[in-house]
Amino acid sequence: MFGRYFKDYLSILISLTPTKLLKMKKIEAIVRLSCFDKVRDALAVIGVNFFTLQDVKGFGLQKGKTMTYRGSVYDADYIPRLQIDLLVENERVEEIVAVILDSARTGEIGDGKIIILPVDQVLRIRTGELDAEAI
Repeated sequence: MFGRYFKDYLSILISLTPTKLLKMKKIEAIVRLSCFDKVRDALAVIGVNFFTLQDVKGFGLQKGKTMTYRGSVYDADYIPRLQIDLLVENERVEEIVAVILDSARTGEIGDGKIIILPVDQVLRIRTGELDAEAI
């Protein structure tokens, strides 16, 4: 059974022209915990309602310091952050990055990072839809 789906997938890949490839990007935004609600709400305003979220810890310029978040003191050797992963069409990258920058920036060390990566293809497992239709 898997072999049939694999053959279908291969035929789809082979039929794609180079102009159809690399039409998408993955945006990884690592932000402060305290900024997440603001980022999420700002993304929703521009119609971005799907992303993946994970707790991450980082090590950077704040090393050796302690910080307070919601009344709790944290050792800042490994700083808790949230990573937001979005798959978007190339045309929306600048808009989404601008929204994340505006909503996550405090102007202090530790505001986070935004990484933009090329995406060859996105495939929805359930339906076999490709790229923008798969999101």
